Amino acid sequence: MKLHDLRPAPGAKKRRKRVGRGIAAGQGKTAGRGTKGQNARSGGGVRPYFEGGQLPLVRKLPYVRGVGFRDPWRVRFTPVNLNRLGCFEAGAEVTPASLAEAGIIKRADELVAILGSGELDHPLTVRAHRFSGSAHAKIEAAGGVAEELPWQRGGRRTR
Repeated sequence: MKLHDLRPAPGAKKRRKRVGRGIAAGQGKTAGRGTKGQNARSGGGVRPYFEGGQLPLVRKLPYVRGVGFRDPWRVRFTPVNLNRLGCFEAGAEVTPASLAEAGIIKRADELVAILGSGELDHPLTVRAHRFSGSAHAKIEAAGGVAEELPWQRGGRRTR
């Protein structure tokens, strides 16, 4: 077999329909577009989502960006579980800056919430913006200190 022997599979290539070329062609006169109207004209037709002048559905839904309403005032905390704090030495001070340095969170200015999943076997001084009840209890049971940092709405928000 050579390059000049290659052919498309039978039925794979269809001839294009040549419309508006006379009555004998079967697609003459109105060329399959019906009689008059917006879609019969050249350049005619409506844009996607057009509903005939009625207020379109996409304009009726509030604040739509694909998933519905999003609260613009929601404060997002970056969760960190206790088992991630095992990399710090006993007696170390854990702050958002040290968490970012260790690669546990991305940025030092994120609001951090410490959650109680996992165990803590050595005392740490943990400073974060929020603690779950179980995390607070486990840190103090290990001989550490859980200190809440002040934060205010409108500061840096993480995605």
